[in-house]
Amino acid sequence: MKEELETLQQEALAKVKQTEKLKALQEIRVAYLGKKGSLTGVLRGMGKLSKEERPVVGEIANRVRETITSALDDKSAELNEQELEEQLANESIDVTLPGRSVQVGGPHLLTSIVEEIEDLFVGLGFEIKEGPEVETDYFNFEALNLPKNHPARDMQDSFYLTNELLLRTHTSPVQARTMQSLEGSEPVKMICPGKVYRRDTDDATHSHQFTQIEGLYVDKNVRMSDLKGILDVFAKKMFGDEREIRLRPSFFPFTEPSVEMDISCKVCGGKGCSVCKQTGWIEILGAGMVHPKVLEMAGYDSSVYSGFAFGMGPERIAMLKYGIDDIRQFYTNDKRFLKQYHQA
Repeated sequence: MKEELETLQQEALAKVKQTEKLKALQEIRVAYLGKKGSLTGVLRGMGKLSKEERPVVGEIANRVRETITSALDDKSAELNEQELEEQLANESIDVTLPGRSVQVGGPHLLTSIVEEIEDLFVGLGFEIKEGPEVETDYFNFEALNLPKNHPARDMQDSFYLTNELLLRTHTSPVQARTMQSLEGSEPVKMICPGKVYRRDTDDATHSHQFTQIEGLYVDKNVRMSDLKGILDVFAKKMFGDEREIRLRPSFFPFTEPSVEMDISCKVCGGKGCSVCKQTGWIEILGAGMVHPKVLEMAGYDSSVYSGFAFGMGPERIAMLKYGIDDIRQFYTNDKRFLKQYHQA
């Protein structure tokens, strides 16, 4: 058995020396030192030896195991080092090459427009308020002077979830909620930006989901001239100091009187062109004095308090400001389009 162990050691060491692959080295380890390996098979025969021979053969067997294990470990370290050197040689980096630039994102154009409008009105003393996008029929319509079966509800085709819950069709419910929370006890000066939803066919100028910013100012002795002054400041800030505004009579259930605001066409300077349909003016937003019924339902005494409200669409403002002709470009996530306005 001594000779058999020595022969086994010589065979194993020879194979280890000739091996050039880690996988083959692992196979040698299993073949000689595994549970079914050659060395284990030899040791199973120790039961046939005499008591005097067993310690001697056991010592030799341990020495053989240690020798083979040491040779395997040394060879493994050698092959690992070779493999690493080959990998480094094949994957060498030319540090003189120019680096790859990291693509940096930026705010969406609509986000930039909304923030620009928010900064303007915060500077004028307005607060920013928010409300739920899933709204009750009461706050979306009734609290804004649109009772059940009112024909003006047809102006805003709605997404109803239940008979009393819907996706809000405008951000005006935030105004009603804010006024009711104050119970007519103090003035209100706020804007409320957010998403709104209407059942509409998507095309170049319409979308079923869009952004709206509405403003409200309620206090004692608020006049239409105050509204006009605020809107004039807004128009010049967003479209340039040379812009002029005009107010045209209109109808909204929650304001009386109601107006549409136009700005002078920046393309033709008010002379008339295809952009403004030869009128020299472009419609930009709706506004008016808060209807007395809306004030009364919110808890305000309409004989003491008055106010104005306005509503605008950031998409329309962005389209006019930057000459964008299709509202769908805001929502299709085309990076070529969005990149143009990172600095907007």
